[in-house]
Amino acid sequence: MPIPRPGRRVSRASVVALSAAGLFALGMVPAAVADEAAPDLAVGNIAPIGGVKPGSSFDVPVTVANNGTKAADKAYIFYSVTRGLDYADLPSNCAAHQVPSYDEMTAKSNVVCEFDQAVEPGVVYAPEKPLVVKALDRALYDDLRVSVWDSEPGLDESATQPVAGTAPAVKLVERPAGGAAAKDAVDVPVTSVNTADYQVTGARLKGRVGDTVTMKVKFTNAGPAWVLREEGDRRFNVLVTPPAGTSVVTPHGYCDAKGAVYACGTSERWVNEGGGETYTFKLKIDKQVAGAKGSVALSTEARPFDPDKANDRADITLDVTGDGSTGGSTGTSTGGSGTSTGNSSGGSGTTTVGSSATGGSGSSSAGGTGPAATGGDLASTGSSEATLPLVGAATAAVGLGAGAILVARRRRAQSGS
Repeated sequence: MPIPRPGRRVSRASVVALSAAGLFALGMVPAAVADEAAPDLAVGNIAPIGGVKPGSSFDVPVTVANNGTKAADKAYIFYSVTRGLDYADLPSNCAAHQVPSYDEMTAKSNVVCEFDQAVEPGVVYAPEKPLVVKALDRALYDDLRVSVWDSEPGLDESATQPVAGTAPAVKLVERPAGGAAAKDAVDVPVTSVNTADYQVTGARLKGRVGDTVTMKVKFTNAGPAWVLREEGDRRFNVLVTPPAGTSVVTPHGYCDAKGAVYACGTSERWVNEGGGETYTFKLKIDKQVAGAKGSVALSTEARPFDPDKANDRADITLDVTGDGSTGGSTGTSTGGSGTSTGNSSGGSGTTTVGSSATGGSGSSSAGGTGPAATGGDLASTGSSEATLPLVGAATAAVGLGAGAILVARRRRAQSGS
């Protein structure tokens, strides 16, 4: 995410408003403070972008306006995209850097473009040549974020070193007024025409009555696309049903018991191509049941990006040997077949990977099991001592006003990632 550099200039109009509020309470508002002018840059809205084909490119139609009362000396446009997107033909007045995923935010590819020119109040501008974004082979559901700054945004502490573009530099040019820009950042969903094959793999278990065996079943996104679900969407689950005659000693950390079935989530709100989860259970074999068989299956929400339903379910088999034992020995689990009759119907919508567990933090570039979780998925110069408290309170009000704005501007962050 972009963060202000130390000493970054914030919107003085906002600082003045909060500071003046404290001074008004004391009846001490200087005319110079109340009338101070400041720039206030905003970016115009951008409609959702859809129907993009992997390998193709599209322009980002950005407009910038100064809603303040003073010209900005410079302008910076900040672009951020999720991992299904990248940039093409980067101008030399722009520099790109990468930020890995952390704290439940996706990995991002960011670009900062500097425009060393005045941005006048009441005028709408746009880059003379739009920035070009390209869709990668893994593109499906991605996010684009655009923000505008009147001073250089600092880099995230995890960011790579910026690399300047090599295409000719671009500048801001005036555009006809209309559709006044009113936001300092906009978030744009980008949908590509692609598929992602969700599939599961079962297990073959073997042991004696009384044994405790380890069962491992898998969920995999075979791609080619990665899948990023919307914030708060927890509808997707992997459903694990242990074989009859067994009891669960230790379930996987991302799994919740729903009767005899365990609903398992994922460690993050996205699943990379080739990634997924391995769910490990400890089962005790309580008794021998002829033909005992369990299953691992995907839940039945519509997944229009996943047309192959034949690998949405797989068996968990159990071979109980002998008449029984005194218990305490450890059995084994081997991977089972990942193909069986599908149990999920297609349909419309954009439901993607959810989590029924308390998802772990950090990155999960290959899916993985992630960290275990419980559950399934920030001096007075007055002439007398009586004036000291009033002036001190006024000073505090000004400081609090400026501090509040600095904190707010530092929190302008990505949606994702």
